[in-house]
Amino acid sequence: MEYYKSASLQSQFRGYDYFKNDKVISFKQIDDSIYHGKVKGNNQVYDVTIDVLHPKKNSHCNCPHAEGTKIICKHMVALYFAIFPLKAKQFMDEIDEHNREVEEYEHELEMKMRKYIKSMSKKELEEALLECLYQVDWLYNNFIRDRVGY
Repeated sequence: MEYYKSASLQSQFRGYDYFKNDKVISFKQIDDSIYHGKVKGNNQVYDVTIDVLHPKKNSHCNCPHAEGTKIICKHMVALYFAIFPLKAKQFMDEIDEHNREVEEYEHELEMKMRKYIKSMSKKELEEALLECLYQVDWLYNNFIRDRVGY
């Protein structure tokens, strides 16, 4: 599994942002799988160590979020992407592909919904509309205000 996937999705995105904004000040390889670096946070520079083979076992950061835990934080992800920039590209390619798949799925779903709605009778449409309006307060209130005039 890729190192960055050991982090939360939020830390992955924030780490990528830190990488792209050159927040990784320096890094050096300690041994085959361990790297140490300095990453600029909002208010200070953090000491970051990552182990690309054993992320949760030997990775450390002295930021408030990760210090003393097994959490893979944004600073660790940023350092990883600085060391392996092709992995940062891979991360963004995966995100882009996922977004394309979601858009395609949503488009297909909308087409099916439109087809189904067109097949409904007027009475079925009225009942479905009322059911939707009664289930969502703000939708009901906006419909009354904008369409009915009360």
